[in-house]
This record gives sequence, C-alpha cells and structure tokens, in this order.
Amino acid sequence: MPELLIKYKDKRALNALIDFSKYFNFSILSSMPNNKEEAFSINGVAVLQGDSSIDTSDLEVIFSNRNINAKILREQAWQRKK
Repeated sequence: MPELLIKYKDKRALNALIDFSKYFNFSILSSMPNNKEEAFSINGVAVLQGDSSIDTSDLEVIFSNRNINAKILREQAWQRKK
C-alpha cells in the first residue's frame, strides 16, 4: 500500500485529515511520541532519550582498564573491508 507523509502546523489540518479519512478510506498513523521532551529530530531521524532504568554494571567488567578510546576504535574496528 502506498504511504504519504504529511507535516502540518495547525491542529485544524489534522482534524480535517481525520474527517477526510472517513470518506476516502485511508488510515492515519502518528509516528511522533506524545511527549515532545522524549524525542527530537536530527536530519529527519527521531532520537529518543535513553532508558535510565537499564543496569549496565555487567559491562563494567568488560570495559574496565582497557584504555579504549574513540580514535582507536575508528582506526581499527570500524574500517570497511576492501
């Protein structure tokens, strides 16, 4: 089924689309979270806040005293194979 993304500023436009959907047999799906503080957009990609209830203490053993930094990861681990 074809899809269409519509951006609107006025709540009345959404109400009109909901009314049209009843007569023209299309569905409206909301892709944004209810709370604006939970997500923001970077280049059209929604970025959600992390879940602070996740326990990452098990990962501490893996990464402790390894002297790992971002530059070393980019140079060694993230290189594409040619």
